[in-house]
Amino acid sequence: MREQTLKIGGMSCGHCVMSVRRALEATAGIDVQEVQIGSATIAFDESTVAPEVAAQAVRDAGYDVLSD
Repeated sequence: MREQTLKIGGMSCGHCVMSVRRALEATAGIDVQEVQIGSATIAFDESTVAPEVAAQAVRDAGYDVLSD
């Protein structure tokens, strides 16, 4: 399993945290470690899930994924 922390823009409250958590948890192959305002730490198996899948789930929930 690979661990990755996504930097997320547009989050400002507990509702945002819940929205991002739900979006990631609904994505097959993603194990959500922690979500807080501004970031999410996930684990996934690169042989079954591309890293971009998690970023797209966050974007689909209405938030920006920021580059390092």
